[in-house]
Amino acid sequence: MRSREEVEATLHIAKLNSAELLPPVHCLNFSPRASAGECCLLQLEPGLCAELEAGHSLVIRGEKDEQAVLCSKDKTYDMKIADTSNMLLFIPGCKTPEQLLADQASHNIIHSQIAGFSNNYWELRKCRPKLKKLKKLLMENPYEGPDSEREKVLTDSKYTMEDLLDRIQASEEEILHQLQVINACKIEGYWRVLEFDYEMKLLNHVTQLIDSESWSFSKVPLSICLQELGPLEPEEMIQHILLSYGMKYTDEDEVYFEMNADKICTATAQMLLQNAVKFNLAEFQEVWQQSVPEGLTTRLDQLKGLALLDRNSRPETIFLLKVEELPEDNQERFNRLFTIREKWTEADITPYIQDLCAEKQTVAALLTKYARSSMQNGVKVYNSRRPIS
Repeated sequence: MRSREEVEATLHIAKLNSAELLPPVHCLNFSPRASAGECCLLQLEPGLCAELEAGHSLVIRGEKDEQAVLCSKDKTYDMKIADTSNMLLFIPGCKTPEQLLADQASHNIIHSQIAGFSNNYWELRKCRPKLKKLKKLLMENPYEGPDSEREKVLTDSKYTMEDLLDRIQASEEEILHQLQVINACKIEGYWRVLEFDYEMKLLNHVTQLIDSESWSFSKVPLSICLQELGPLEPEEMIQHILLSYGMKYTDEDEVYFEMNADKICTATAQMLLQNAVKFNLAEFQEVWQQSVPEGLTTRLDQLKGLALLDRNSRPETIFLLKVEELPEDNQERFNRLFTIREKWTEADITPYIQDLCAEKQTVAALLTKYARSSMQNGVKVYNSRRPIS
């Protein structure tokens, strides 16, 4: 145990003026059980600290073959190890300079024992939630309707929210939002996506009823839909399809839906394109317009992120290319896109990379990093920065 005299002598040798230092002195020694690696340090932003102090949890998620992420209730963070040249010491009961100044009784020699040490800590960086796996899991067993033989036999490959939280590297709020985006619904406690043909069957029931009743697409009454279509399909499925393709509102205590024309047109286009490798563009546009309900107008901008046009072929063609089926990793995404087409205009490639943009990042910044620009017939085009095999 060091005395005050020994401390003063050490300061003198180190040529330090004790008047310029706080009066308390920490004398450190290592605990016999102190070792590196037993404890990990995690650097948190103030918002995450506040969540912990409020009693909320932070969860580390990831399977053996995945890079771990940390999730709060509504955000996802990449975890990276940051090395430091200064050794970081774990000292139980250690006080900050401000706490020592407030505690006059501490103005003496304080003997502290080091419980552990580390030369690195975990650093967090906000990242996009890794949600591609969500649709993949739910598509293992899509819901084909109550009368499906598959539904009666298969009990595996169904997921509750707890199951999804165990497997998806995202926060609960981000998962719930994505479930809404992919039109998933809860059936008997499990989250399911509808098999596409069954989804279109439900949508056709609704659009045919709208046509037969001469309703406006902006005012579809829920009660009559349930009354008329209830004998054909479960009421919860009728409500689900209305929520997926419309917006719910109340007028004079009656529940109505305003149907989304763009969503209906897009779904119809997917139905037409899914069984064709390529489609003559002019023929497709004609068949597409004939296939949507009367009163709706099809436009090519409704196909962003769903289909790709080839204006250079003769005749011009269109084919299915869904953004949700492209890789989640930035470099892998660009590699795939440049394999499909060597040169892209910004307008063509934007729907397929927009979801890769980090917070405050633009499509232009992504293209600068992963692509090389050039002029072709007076139009700026982008190609890969690296050879594509």
